[in-house]
Amino acid sequence: MRVGEGFRLADQDTGSTPGFSGDKTDGEQALDDGAAILADLQERLFAAGMLGERRSVLLVLQAMDTAGKGGIVTHVVGQMNLGGVRYAGFKNPTHEELAHDFLWRIWKQVPGAGEVGVFDRSHYEDVLIGRVRKLAPDEEIERRYDAINAFERELAESGTTIVKVMLHLSKDQQKERLASRLDRPDKHWKYNPSDVDERLRWDDYQDAYQIVFDRTSTSYAPWYVVPADRKWYARLAVQHLLIHALEELGLEWPAPNYDLEAERGRLAAS
Repeated sequence: MRVGEGFRLADQDTGSTPGFSGDKTDGEQALDDGAAILADLQERLFAAGMLGERRSVLLVLQAMDTAGKGGIVTHVVGQMNLGGVRYAGFKNPTHEELAHDFLWRIWKQVPGAGEVGVFDRSHYEDVLIGRVRKLAPDEEIERRYDAINAFERELAESGTTIVKVMLHLSKDQQKERLASRLDRPDKHWKYNPSDVDERLRWDDYQDAYQIVFDRTSTSYAPWYVVPADRKWYARLAVQHLLIHALEELGLEWPAPNYDLEAERGRLAAS
């Protein structure tokens, strides 16, 4: 799923399950099995941060509407201790945010030491929507790719592991999911007429994503394209991308910064 040289978004099968041979039932069981592993690794990261370690993890989620970002937040991020999670959902910028550089509001939400950060949409909106809707001049959009790379390099060099995920949904599957929102009263609130407006620009968005991958999938902040037609698989895949990122940190429980035996004695005598 990692974007490498020669990657073409148009060639990816949105209904595939790379790396997993089971069915939905197997996938849901695997997700349950992975929950304890993810929670344990996150707690180790949080404990290390409390004792002075600078490392953190940042999960960036990008997708077309209905691709399942909310499900990832609920079913994957929700498996962790939310006290150690820094969640930021980026919507249309406010007037104050528009008065600054596009990364101004992003910097304010980066994870601190020991945290797992989650960007539900992100700084990439400014080169996706910005490009498709022509919200900024071409030269400004071009500048932003380099600014993003510099921003992510600085994060990586300061101890943040960056995992960027694009949930890759088919156009037909999106249509089914939007129709389902119209058919279910409990989902009407999730439907926005503007979703159809963006859908009419589908091909333009696919082209914009391809440029993003070409320009910003780097060794220090790689992109992963996760097939998203099967929600259960997308959740499992993102869970394991997070597990892998945390395992790569080689986290151990931090040693106490006090005399363990002396404290046992003091506690017993108290």
